[in-house]
Amino acid sequence: MSTYKSGFVAVIGRPNVGKSTLINALIGQKIAIMSDKPQTTRSRILCILTEEDAQIIFLDTPGVHRPQDRLGAYMAKATEGALHGVDVVVFVVDVTEKMGAGERYILKQLAAVQAPVLLAVNKIDRIPHTESLPVIASYAQMYDFAAIVPISAREEENLTGLIDEIKAKLPEGPQYYPKDMVTDQPERLIIAELIREKVLELTRDEVPHAVAVDVEEMTTRPKGDVYIRAVIYVERTSQKGIVIGARGALLRTIGQRARTDAETLLGTKVYLDLWVKVRKDWRSKAHALREFGFTEEDA
Repeated sequence: MSTYKSGFVAVIGRPNVGKSTLINALIGQKIAIMSDKPQTTRSRILCILTEEDAQIIFLDTPGVHRPQDRLGAYMAKATEGALHGVDVVVFVVDVTEKMGAGERYILKQLAAVQAPVLLAVNKIDRIPHTESLPVIASYAQMYDFAAIVPISAREEENLTGLIDEIKAKLPEGPQYYPKDMVTDQPERLIIAELIREKVLELTRDEVPHAVAVDVEEMTTRPKGDVYIRAVIYVERTSQKGIVIGARGALLRTIGQRARTDAETLLGTKVYLDLWVKVRKDWRSKAHALREFGFTEEDA
């Protein structure tokens, strides 16, 4: 009789290397938000993959970066904290880019990590195989990885190989969560993140990091549909105008796209009522961060 394995896996990497895309592909459901803007993920999010022989609990962490404000400091602390107390670390890198200062900083942090570290070399679908070899070799010279796995999160290429390597390093253990559970995050938080993802997709560079979303009300109505009222917070009046758009056009588009994802998540029709409000410099205010769910004690 084969033994059951389980454990916690930290997924780390600098911003925009595809960590959230990878986790969503692995668990087969959109939980971690994706964007081409750096620092999309702000908190540690547990995403759970349960198979017949193992349960893998992934921690999707904020990308490693130099903090610019209280929010940035929270994100950096969340990432560093995720490296300790886990069973496996997956370091995701972008094979289309040479090793930079961000990767070297992570490699220094990994020197103190006791868990086995796997190198997931992402985006292999974007360059010829021969061009990827020098990039992979540069990482192999810098750290003694337990395994190096070339993958494409977007094309879902060789993800089985990555899962097999993770399982090989996991200890024997129980099934921590029910088999149909894919995240520890409440639905309200996931929906808030889905709305924020649409803002990141559709707004200009000066807006994304200044955005927070709070789902104020989420009610199932008599016919089974769900009413959601959410507020998009920005830091300046000019940003509010950008998010709303001419005659409310951009806000409607944000709402339409977020509603589609929310309906997929909840399995029912959704009425999404979106508002935009200004909360000046909220990223630098401790009480505002606490209200939006960022607590330094948890990082």
